[in-house]
Amino acid sequence: MTKARMGLTLIRFALVAILAAALGLPAAGRAPAQTIDIDRVVAELEPAIQQTLIEGRIPSAAVALVSGDKIIWTGAYGYSNLWARTPAAPSTVYLIGSTFKAMATVALLQQMEQGKFKLDDPVNDYLTDFKIQNETPGKPVTFRHLLTHTSGLPADFGPFTVWGDTAPPTLEEYLGKSLKAAKPPLEAEVYSNMAYTLVGYLVQKFSGTPFRQYIQDHIFTPLEMTSTAFAPTPEMEERLSIPYVVDDKTGQQTPTVRLKAAVWPAGIVYGAIHDQADWLILNLNGGVFKGKRLIAEKTLEQMLTRQYDKFKGPIEGLWGKETAGFGLTWWLDARNGDRFFAHSGSVPGYTAFLLGNRDRKLGFAILTNGNRAHPHLIKLADRALDLMKMYSKNP
Repeated sequence: MTKARMGLTLIRFALVAILAAALGLPAAGRAPAQTIDIDRVVAELEPAIQQTLIEGRIPSAAVALVSGDKIIWTGAYGYSNLWARTPAAPSTVYLIGSTFKAMATVALLQQMEQGKFKLDDPVNDYLTDFKIQNETPGKPVTFRHLLTHTSGLPADFGPFTVWGDTAPPTLEEYLGKSLKAAKPPLEAEVYSNMAYTLVGYLVQKFSGTPFRQYIQDHIFTPLEMTSTAFAPTPEMEERLSIPYVVDDKTGQQTPTVRLKAAVWPAGIVYGAIHDQADWLILNLNGGVFKGKRLIAEKTLEQMLTRQYDKFKGPIEGLWGKETAGFGLTWWLDARNGDRFFAHSGSVPGYTAFLLGNRDRKLGFAILTNGNRAHPHLIKLADRALDLMKMYSKNP
């Protein structure tokens, strides 16, 4: 970017100095377009990305676009470290948050495909070291309930600072103490991190492999997600973005503490945008990535089917319209005749979002070090997929 262009950007947006500077350094890498005129898409998308960073008060973002089974474009904008003025890059590492939940779901459903359980089985039938406490008689919590946020288990988080004196308990310790239903299943839709902590434990129990290792062997490695991990490797740490929140009094970006959590299998995972795009490719292509099948097509179809009409409507008040709803973890809705799936991720100082168009096999992924920026990322995702559809050479 030229100095003149940066100056125009600063004048145009008239932000406080530190945030305005954070928005001005795009770095993009493009793969050859297939059916999408990517140059025209990017020409219109980049101003929308810049505006999203401004409106969402987001220091930096990495973005990827997917068409079919390929990543057709990646770009990065702003600063991943405002103090050091480190430009974000497509290789920058962010915390991906709850976008990981669907990966944990695939791991669990791989066990279902091996005959270890059925979706409507009571979960307590498979627990030995502890049980779900406070279950309503005659209304057991099932696997399907866990994967649709209808189990009656509470949200929970259990934060621990990364450099604090205490650490999260083991899965067994945490669940043995905290696994208590707050209400009967199917009474309400309550977003539950605890439910996905139990999912992680169940994967571990069924497979006989520690959850982190199972995910590495059966999700990350087959998908070539070399920059995604529960604990960043030293090489990933060198590319790690700083988490920021906006100070309510000054309006300025302020670095915030890094957190672990008792519910870590629900989304305390770090990753780069290329890996998020690879994950989208699997879901857009029937469970296959580069010729490797990770999950049966019929199983993925269940993940991408709304489970309970009772809870139709905008998910978390954030995404979709009156026809939206949870599949097995994925958020689902239809728009202009096309079927979409999505999920967000949010931990203090980071917000992520994934969106896929099933019928056109188009995908959008974004990772940011902005705080609770969901509405802005959702709006941008819609714009990106609309542009890809508009500039498709075979609409």
